[in-house]
Amino acid sequence: MTSILEQLKDSVSNALVAAFGAEMADKDPLVAPTNNPKFGDYQSNLALSLAKPLKQNPRAIAQSIIDNLEIDDMCETPTIAGPGFINFMLKSDYVGSLLQKIQPDERLGIERVESADKVIVDFSSPNIAKEMHVGHLRSTIIGDAIARILEFRGYDVLRLNHVGDWGTQFGMLIAYLREAYPEALTTADALDIGDLVSLYKKAKVRFDEDEEFKQTAREEVVKLQAGAEDSRRAWKLLCDQSRREFQVIYDLLDIKLEERGESFYNPFLADIVSELDEKGLLEKSEGAMCVFLDSFTNKEGDPLPLIVQKTDGGFNYATTDLAAIKYRIKEDKATRIIYVTDSGQANHFAGVFQVAKKAGILPESVETVHVPFGLVLGKDGKRLKTRSGVTVKLKDLLDEAINRAKNDLETRLKDEERKETPEFIDRVAQVVGLSAVKYADLSHNRTSDYTFDYDKMLDLKGNTAPYLLYAYVRPQGISRKGNIDFSKLDNKTNIVLAEKEELALAKHILQLEEIIKEVESTLLPNRICLYLFELSQKFNQFFEECNVLNAEEPQKTSRLILADLTARTIKLGLSLLGIEVLERM
Repeated sequence: MTSILEQLKDSVSNALVAAFGAEMADKDPLVAPTNNPKFGDYQSNLALSLAKPLKQNPRAIAQSIIDNLEIDDMCETPTIAGPGFINFMLKSDYVGSLLQKIQPDERLGIERVESADKVIVDFSSPNIAKEMHVGHLRSTIIGDAIARILEFRGYDVLRLNHVGDWGTQFGMLIAYLREAYPEALTTADALDIGDLVSLYKKAKVRFDEDEEFKQTAREEVVKLQAGAEDSRRAWKLLCDQSRREFQVIYDLLDIKLEERGESFYNPFLADIVSELDEKGLLEKSEGAMCVFLDSFTNKEGDPLPLIVQKTDGGFNYATTDLAAIKYRIKEDKATRIIYVTDSGQANHFAGVFQVAKKAGILPESVETVHVPFGLVLGKDGKRLKTRSGVTVKLKDLLDEAINRAKNDLETRLKDEERKETPEFIDRVAQVVGLSAVKYADLSHNRTSDYTFDYDKMLDLKGNTAPYLLYAYVRPQGISRKGNIDFSKLDNKTNIVLAEKEELALAKHILQLEEIIKEVESTLLPNRICLYLFELSQKFNQFFEECNVLNAEEPQKTSRLILADLTARTIKLGLSLLGIEVLERM
């Protein structure tokens, strides 16, 4: 079903051409939802933008557009406000007819894209031999939400986990383990991830302080890159151990990823440098091979380089990222590549994209997008850390959210004198705890820092996951209390929207497609969060003011359908954020 917004845009465009000629066909109709219901449901300020080119009063232009509109089935007669805004108010019977159309559709009338282009979402990306920490939280949650939204729209999405599984650190770690814990390099699960992290830190100290050990570590890197059997076996054991630990987190958060680490691109790095050289882009600077970037300068105004080969002949992140772009375009056939990383990597990706375009690796037909995000802060306004000043482990953070949700639930059950099974309590606590963490992150504009606060994110009031989960539960309570199966409701029943609360709710349900399409473009999942929060508020107002089970027919069935559509919209919206619902709380 074409969204209401798109229908209005088409109607205004057609009216503009009818009023002022074919040369107006490419003009943006400038239709958008209104911020204030007193101005109607949608508004266009097109007439104001045409005042100068048409040399007419904008109110007169607005009237000419209205005179040529063919929207009598959709809207009340449009009105002109202020200097020339055109306001549109949807007819209640039209809104009801649209709800009736989407009721049988599991997608709630939201169409798929016509062409299933290949989109790659690169997210999460932890490092081998290190535990996932709070810094990986945002990339993992935001990347998953973006992937889910694009998959729902019908794109062919490849979810890539570009793990840090290559480089000097592995030579350092393998060299240290050969001395301190040789069985770890020959036996699976000889170490857990905590031990591995501890040993990595000790190896780093040795590397920084002991020149002989540093040389040994570098020789291990050479052996690893050359494919020495024992070095490769040791490296694989370390990777497998870390990978299993990562999977515990991914399973808990219901995250699906295909791992393709830095090591995957290692065979292609020398060719990338050769290609840049052949294009005449390489310059030698202080022993390193570089491409100097346009518009990137240091404090002195000198151009900054993107280093692609270090003085020792080794390659770095930029070389790997260039190889990854080439592979993803040539082999994966991607038309859009999305990188979800922290804001601090913005310049790195801008430089990589620029060089890729200069080298002809990145054609105009492929879009590369860096999706930056801010920091997770503690209540003190600084990076979230433990009391001892250590970065918070992601597993500990998630477990704490679940435990707090469980304590809150047990307290509430005691106050309400409700009896529930331990299985019910554990299940609700896990869903609420994990949902609270995800939603608290996603509900903020990803470009901003946000304060991690368990009390706020677990609150049953406000723009939180528990509030939305409870809003979903309420219609299920109506179903249980009235012994009504929502799936058996008659979809031929006319939906009557007589009260202002039910009309406001119905209109909001129909905006979901517009919001999803907006997020598809902007990659800002917080817009879905805000939409769902407002939907929940409107449903609660409807629930308080409009009797459902005791209403007379056909109003009763109409309101039951409205309650069911609300629940299904909340469920669909939350699923796009990676959040599951509960039938009872």
